[in-house]
Amino acid sequence: MSLIVRVLAAIALVLGSVTLVAPVAQAQGPGSPIPAADPFYSWDGSLDAAPGTVLRSRPMVFSTPTLTTPITGEQVLYRTTDQQGNGAVTAAAVLRPLIPGPPKIVSYHMAYDALGSQCDPSYTLSGGSTNRIAGAEQAVIAGYLAAGYTVVAPDYEGEEMEWTIGRQSGYAALDGVRATQEFLQLPSNTPVGLIGYSGGSVPTQWGAEVAPYYAPELNIVGAAAGGLPVDLAHNLPYISGSDNWSGVIPALIVAYQRAYGLDTASFLSEYGAELIQEVANQCIAEFAADYPGLTDADMVRAPYNSLLDVPEVIEAINDNIMGSTGTPSTPMFLAVGHSDPIGDTVMITADVEGLAHEYCGRGVDVQYSQYNGLTHGDAFAPFEAQGLQFLSERFAGLPTRSNCATIGVGNSLAPMPVP
Repeated sequence: MSLIVRVLAAIALVLGSVTLVAPVAQAQGPGSPIPAADPFYSWDGSLDAAPGTVLRSRPMVFSTPTLTTPITGEQVLYRTTDQQGNGAVTAAAVLRPLIPGPPKIVSYHMAYDALGSQCDPSYTLSGGSTNRIAGAEQAVIAGYLAAGYTVVAPDYEGEEMEWTIGRQSGYAALDGVRATQEFLQLPSNTPVGLIGYSGGSVPTQWGAEVAPYYAPELNIVGAAAGGLPVDLAHNLPYISGSDNWSGVIPALIVAYQRAYGLDTASFLSEYGAELIQEVANQCIAEFAADYPGLTDADMVRAPYNSLLDVPEVIEAINDNIMGSTGTPSTPMFLAVGHSDPIGDTVMITADVEGLAHEYCGRGVDVQYSQYNGLTHGDAFAPFEAQGLQFLSERFAGLPTRSNCATIGVGNSLAPMPVP
């Protein structure tokens, strides 16, 4: 049995019963504060250094709150760039493979979907607090390490936990690769693969999109993104009133307030203001299903009937439509579940299809998969298995499996008019 088949089988076994949104209690890691209270993550010095420069580092062990492994690595704090183009810092876990060989890097983007630092990948992968989502992704990362890949898992939301913010998530992912190359003294032409599902699709897709102008020296051989939030103006009406996902609505407002300085007092209802305070330091397993039936209209006050009536909200959402900033120069694997006429219960199937179609029209080599009958949580396991196969073939230099000729037009990705 080949190595890739063994790893695929292991991932399928581990992930077969994973539910991405099931809330479970956070388990505190042994002997270390969360990043927000840890001086390692703070930087008061100059940010004149080049993006990707390592500012400080310390050893770590790949572990859970109850299990220590023989896999070692480093936490690195590095310089990156925020959504507005200013210097910023964030951290990453850099993990060495179990099997030495020619260097190859996988930038694995965890779906930590967090407004609080206790879910930062650099922390959870070193034995910090964890939940079912992080545990499942840690099993996938272990598969890549066992297969001989160096893995970097960046805290791509940055210090302010700005969830779903596009360009800066991509910058943080690319700068995490640069930091890994610098720290491990690897050449800039070391082959790199990007992968992430759900929230992790944001740095994956945006990383591939901005790489041609932001990090052209990186040798990105492929990018695999699944369950993508292509245009949140489409997702908001879809999850409004949902039993399992409506808690995302106040969380998104918190993230956009942090990234864009939204004047939330000018449009939130009293209830909406209460909710953003409640979720302000939580992670998705805590808030997603905690407000069943919450609607978009519940969040706002007169004269607004929806968040999509608020000009500054629309402007911020339009600034994060995937495909709007650049064109990837690497092969792409895009995938999404499809469990009802609209999507996978949270992501819009025709949006992902529309992004794939748009990229094909620009000459990008795209492989698109649609998992009919599968919800967002159910589609995680097949995406991870197919994503591993896609990246393994790219690292091996095998022919791509583009299906651009059969991808439908999907939804328009045109920005929403600002009222």
